[in-house]
Amino acid sequence: MTAAPVAREIAPNQPFGLLVGGDRITASSVPHHTHIFPATGQPNATVALAGAPEIDRAVCAAWDAHREWMALTVDRRRDLLIDLADIVHDHLDELAALNVHDYAVPVSFAGTALLLERFLRHFAGYVDKPHGSSTPVDGSFDVNLVESEPYGVVGVIAPWNGALAVAGSCIAPALAAGNAVVFKASELAPLASLRFGELCLQAGLPPGLVNVVPAGPEGGEALVRHPRIRKLHFTGGGTTARTVLQAAAANLTPVVAELGGKSANLVFADADLDAAAMLSAHQGPLMQSGQSCACASRILVQDSVYDAFLEKFLAVVAAAKVGDPFDPAVVFGPVVSEAAAQRILNTIDDASRRRAGQLLTGGRRMSGDLSAGYYIEPTVFGDVDNSSALARTETFGPVVSVIRFSDDAEALRLANDTPYGLNAFVHTRDLNRAHRAARSLEAGSVWINTFSDISPQGPYGGYKQSGFGRTGGVEGLREFLQCKNIRIGMR
Repeated sequence: MTAAPVAREIAPNQPFGLLVGGDRITASSVPHHTHIFPATGQPNATVALAGAPEIDRAVCAAWDAHREWMALTVDRRRDLLIDLADIVHDHLDELAALNVHDYAVPVSFAGTALLLERFLRHFAGYVDKPHGSSTPVDGSFDVNLVESEPYGVVGVIAPWNGALAVAGSCIAPALAAGNAVVFKASELAPLASLRFGELCLQAGLPPGLVNVVPAGPEGGEALVRHPRIRKLHFTGGGTTARTVLQAAAANLTPVVAELGGKSANLVFADADLDAAAMLSAHQGPLMQSGQSCACASRILVQDSVYDAFLEKFLAVVAAAKVGDPFDPAVVFGPVVSEAAAQRILNTIDDASRRRAGQLLTGGRRMSGDLSAGYYIEPTVFGDVDNSSALARTETFGPVVSVIRFSDDAEALRLANDTPYGLNAFVHTRDLNRAHRAARSLEAGSVWINTFSDISPQGPYGGYKQSGFGRTGGVEGLREFLQCKNIRIGMR
């Protein structure tokens, strides 16, 4: 079923400005960006982008705000973050709608605004809890203190496919730790982030504590190379991460990197196949049209249930409603841009030409009412060779590979035979098997009989080429704190 998208202009005559300090900046050093609504291929907003001068201004504003923030008592900082969470709660529908405008994610999946609220509430409770310790020292009665301090100003580089989730998982712990933030939103999806920046001011946070600077490569490089940025958190692809790491090395700026994945989704013969098919379809080609680092794009199925699982899985994919992302019944929308659509179609064509697997469904651009947007059919390849490019390269689109395995040992070998290690998924009723698999899988997160339900309490991050460092949990808070030792001589 399809629902025809409707063109929606937000503010075509008034450009969205950068949020630096307490100011909106609409006249910047680089040309404005025309934002395209992916469901229609039509412009829906104009956005000012940051260049080097605007980045420098944002960093300076952040340092001023950092000092003001740290001059507040911990209970006042905690209460301000709780106030911000309350304001975000009051604007959940607005933020969700802007999220849809940003990259046409269906509103049925636009729950990252709620995730933002949850992260803010969780980390508000940590403001007064980065406890230090004292230790004895050899040969002395000196007092030796170990304390945690903020870095000062941190840079957060967000992807277009989850800016509010990154705002929650990075900005919330950064502020709780005492830092100020320069948040670089992608030019492809800046709208919800800019509104969140306004809500930070509305909540009473010091102007400049959260600066939101949509930017392309020029602004991103200026942020990474800025000498007064004390730490960086980057979410994105491996190719860009290498560029970020090389640029950050000039100032020896530490970097946390949450990168891509080619996650294995293991379906054992004893699994609840109906539940496994539903979860695999939504975690695979349907959710965000496969444009997610958590996408379970390699589905490994035990031989004895391979055909039965595929029948159920393909039925779920076929039943998914496609179309206008503002329609609450729609679960599958477009990819983010024309360039992304062409890249994904080229991947499909290459896999078909190389006979990497059997094309079971999809593989084409959608036509009719959807032809103006960037819609690609959910695409499933069966009997895929795990050594093929289709199975090893992150597609970042609605394309999944289904691969057979015979026993537990082969399932784990195939699952780990990848340069990535962000997520892994296991479907089984056998508790022992679930534990054995979870311990053996080389991934930062393993999800048993469920989807990747990221929470503020749980650390999230990758193994291998899926990155390093964590967001969420106390581990995520520590990423924004540095350790100081203080020794007091006792004479």
